[in-house]
Amino acid sequence: MNTIAVKSATRTLQILEAFAAAGEPLGINELARRLAIPVSACYALLKTLEQRGYLYELGLRKGWYPTLRWLRNARAIAAHDPMLERVTPLLEALGRTTGETIVFGKRSGAAVVYLEVVESPHSIRYSAQPGDRKPLHSSSAGKALLGALAPAGRAALLDKLELTRVTPNTIVRRELLEKDLAAGARRGWYATRGENVADVHAIAAPVRIDGEHYAVVVAGPAPRIEGTLKAHAAALSRTTKAIEARE
Repeated sequence: MNTIAVKSATRTLQILEAFAAAGEPLGINELARRLAIPVSACYALLKTLEQRGYLYELGLRKGWYPTLRWLRNARAIAAHDPMLERVTPLLEALGRTTGETIVFGKRSGAAVVYLEVVESPHSIRYSAQPGDRKPLHSSSAGKALLGALAPAGRAALLDKLELTRVTPNTIVRRELLEKDLAAGARRGWYATRGENVADVHAIAAPVRIDGEHYAVVVAGPAPRIEGTLKAHAAALSRTTKAIEARE
């Protein structure tokens, strides 16, 4: 599926991600290498961000580093997200009930994007971050969002999807995926068993908010999920109903 990417925006985000991954100041040559762009283009981006107050230079040959302006703006944005204000308390309650990682996501083209993640307190858990993108066909959230579509819309989207193999358990045949989605619709929740991460099982249900479909996920190590599947599915159903009922 075709996507639109603005080069300068992509490179700006790549710079921020490079610093997050490195955890230390980076020189211009290293940044240019990581972005696979000419040093001159990298320098122009760095100077622009410096002028806007988002980067500072530590000194000759010591590199660059982001300022706290990124963090303060991010906190201000997160503090006033109307959707997360509505759902996060219920997601956190579901996390306490199940003891597993809870994900809230929405479809973005051919993928599901994670909008919120409430991680399990267990040391062995499914770990994810807001902003992560997962394929529709191999994630429980993606299946829930596919299942929420009207038949004609789902068929049109499936016509465009590439059912790539993410793990040995990924469903890559359309007829099997459609059968799996039908089973999920009958149950009221959708499942993946090692289809996106080999040792992770997950269940998800769609939820409709202001006319838009989202998905709520309970995910964790396969043995824990399978051992408590019925209870988790019931808790998930209660949560989606509560979200839809909240004004």
